[in-house]
Amino acid sequence: MILIDSSILLDIASKDPVWSEWSLLSIADLANNFALCINPIIYAESSVKFNTPEEFDKAFPAEDFVRENLPYSAAFLAAKAQIAYRRRGGSRTATLPDFFIGAHAAVSGYRILTRDPRRFRRYFPSVELIAPK
Repeated sequence: MILIDSSILLDIASKDPVWSEWSLLSIADLANNFALCINPIIYAESSVKFNTPEEFDKAFPAEDFVRENLPYSAAFLAAKAQIAYRRRGGSRTATLPDFFIGAHAAVSGYRILTRDPRRFRRYFPSVELIAPK
């Protein structure tokens, strides 16, 4: 199972001139061999480009992107990562979603497709990342 980071879905939804092609090709390549997964955090972050849930579901159908709930053990691990981040002097904004995604992958044994691997590498070193070189 590959957890698809919201950065990838946002690249596609916004037709990002720099990243959309890489993101589309990465998803197409992975979909041939693996199940692709999103959780409620990824759904929430990615849905900002859509007016309705139906529009999101049409762009990223559940048949292609498995919807999986966040395990409670992942929520616990995300909180611990957030604490470690703040103790290292990190700001209070925009980190918890990344920690939920990283923790979900860590406790479930999933890989993450992302173009922003920095926090995942630091706080979830056991998670295999698929990211631009």
